[in-house]
Order: sequence, then C-alpha cells, then structure tokens
Amino acid sequence: MSNDGDRKPFLSSPPRKRENFEAGDAKAPESLQWRIAVSSEKRRSPLLPRKKDKPKKDKRHSPNRVAFFRYAYYDPCFKYFTEQVLNAEYLPLPPPTRRTEEVGTQNSTDYVCTPFKHILGDFVDALELGANVVVQFCGPCRLGYYGELQESILREMGYDNFSMLNFSNGLDVNSAVGWTRECLRQVNPDINVPKAALKLIPLTHMVAHVDSAYDFYLANAGFEREPGAFDQAWAAYLDAMSAATDEKSIQEAHARGMERMRAIPLDKPENPIRIGIVGEMFTAIDPRSNLNLDKKLLAMGVEVHRMMNLTNRFVRYNEPNLRQSARDYISYDMGPTSTITIVAAKKYAADGFDGLVHAKSAGCTPEIDCEPVLMRIAEDYSIPILYLTYDAQTSDTGLDTRLEAFYDMLAMKKQKGTLR
Repeated sequence: MSNDGDRKPFLSSPPRKRENFEAGDAKAPESLQWRIAVSSEKRRSPLLPRKKDKPKKDKRHSPNRVAFFRYAYYDPCFKYFTEQVLNAEYLPLPPPTRRTEEVGTQNSTDYVCTPFKHILGDFVDALELGANVVVQFCGPCRLGYYGELQESILREMGYDNFSMLNFSNGLDVNSAVGWTRECLRQVNPDINVPKAALKLIPLTHMVAHVDSAYDFYLANAGFEREPGAFDQAWAAYLDAMSAATDEKSIQEAHARGMERMRAIPLDKPENPIRIGIVGEMFTAIDPRSNLNLDKKLLAMGVEVHRMMNLTNRFVRYNEPNLRQSARDYISYDMGPTSTITIVAAKKYAADGFDGLVHAKSAGCTPEIDCEPVLMRIAEDYSIPILYLTYDAQTSDTGLDTRLEAFYDMLAMKKQKGTLR
C-alpha cells in the first residue's frame, strides 16, 4: 500500500510539498476542509479544456422554386409576388413549344376549356424544369376550381414531388394577412406574415401600371413610323418591371417606360379604325390562347382597346356599379366575366367604335350566355361584332382570313361614312 507521499494529485498544477501537520489542522490533506478547497480550485482552474459549443442547426425552411403558368405580360408581377411576398425562388418559363400544347391536350378531357389544357402543359414544363410549387390562381369561372383536377392529373402522370398553391382552395380573400398566411403555410413558413401582406400593396400597383402601359401600347403601336419601335420599348418596360423590388423602383420603371413609349413618332390618322376586344379573361388577354389577336389587328393599322385585364377584373372590380351602367341589358350578375364583357361592349358601341371582337374559348358557358346580349347591342348601335371561338384545333390561317375580311368590311363602311 502506497504512503501519502506517493498519492497522485488530481490538480493539473504542481503537487504541494509534503509538510508536517498536527491532528485536526484544517490544512491537513486528510481533513474535509482541505478536500472542499481543492475541489473548488479544480473547478476554477483555467487549464481545464473548455467544451466546444455544438453548431446550431439551421431550422429555416429551404426555399422552394415557384412557377406560374404562362399568362400574357404578367410575368414581372408573378416574379415580384414570388420573390418579395413569398420570399421564394421564381422559376420563369421559356416560350411554349408544340410539345407543351400536345401534353396539355392529350392529358385533358375533351370537354374542358382550352385554357385548362394550356395551363396543364405549362405545369408539366415547370415541373420538368425543377419547380416544386406550381400556382393556380386563374379564373373567377370554373377554371379557378380546376386546380384540384390538374393536380390529380399531374400526380397520375408521375409528378409527385410538388405542391400546388391553389388560390381558390379555401383561402381567406377578405383579409390580406389571412390570405398571405395561407399562401406562406404552403410555400415559406419562415416569413413574417404582416410584412409579406404589406408587400401586396406594391404588387397591385405593379399590375395596374403594367395594364395601363399595355393599353397605351394597344392604342398606338399600330401607327408607329419605325416598325418594331413599340415592341422594343415594351420589352424594355417589362425588363425594368421584372427588376423592380419595391414601390419606388416600380414607380420609376413605369415612368421611364411610359416616357419612352410616348416619345415614339406616330403616323396616326385623325379618325382611325377603332376595334374593342371583349371576352373571357384568359382567351381575350393571352396571346398564345387567341393566336396573337392583338398583334394581328395592330399590323392592320387599327387602334385597339380592351377593358378586360387583371386590374379591371380584380383590383378595381365593382360588379354592381358596372351592371348599373348597362342596366338596359342586364339586371343581375350573369357570371364571372359576363358583366364586364357586356359593359365594355356597350361602352365601345356608345363611344362610336367601328367594330367589336368577342374572343372566348370553346365551351365557355358565361361567354356563351353573353352572345344574345351582344347581338342586341350590335343591333341597337349598328356595330359589327366578330365572334371568335378558340380550341386546340384553331389555326392561324383561318383566323387571318376572318380578321382580314372583318377589317375590309369596317374600312369600306367607314369610307362610305355609314359608321360614326
């Protein structure tokens, strides 16, 4: 058995020199006081290694890649909503291909509207490009309720690793904060919801600016002296809007874009042929769905007007007031886009427009209901109306023939002075 001199110290400091202690001395190694003091000294010793802190795990939600379907000129608005409101990654889609149309048509039933098929094909493109969230917002009509069906079809096609943000699926549209909260639950739960909701205000301004800029484009691009000047200015305008991230940059981009378009020289006659486009909110707006109806009319040297857009249908829409302005023709809300179609047709006719074009997809029930009312307006105001119905088989050639004949008729009647 080893004596006290061979005892190993439990401190990292050098051992004390052996001294003679009397019994009961508090400094004696055998005493309780000595052991407590040494234990305290051990806890205070700076030579003991410090435990390393464990790295904190990042509990934030990984950003999703969000894609919308292709829809007219609203891509900058979709980008702003995704990046600034949802704080997610926006996935822009390239121009559609023939495969896009074929996939959407082949995987849809025959009786659904053409926009349904276009959107389904767009979602397939988005998922194959790496999106894991697709957004279905379109339609105050049944198209807005097709999201569940489209999601089911996509999963049956083998696309499982995605979620669909469907604006028609139980979202509280009466509260901006509640509506945003529902969106963020699916896309990015780490966002401050009230701050995200506040960013919806600049978004509505962006939508209104883009619509007003395109209205100016439609009214004047058909009379430009230098071919392509308006298209270049319009493309630059959309690029600037895509780069906007707040209210200030949105306002600046709009002001610069409008200044450039207003500076384009025009050869516009004093009394040009004016045509108003009416119809449902997808086909009447989207150039892919209406086979570039706007550009075809502008190429003929026509001043084009179209009341239907997202601003007039959602941001500033007041159905009872609109219906009151056309009370001679409608006494109740006829459906999703019917009121604004009839009101716009009546306004254009009363303002002395030369003709109207009614654009709708095949099987669009609300717009079919509008046709008898449009015929009454045409008779009351002696204004010709060209009815265009689009489906997957509608061709450019057939549309060109009908538009050229319609334009020739309007030009001859205007020359004879039979139209106001």
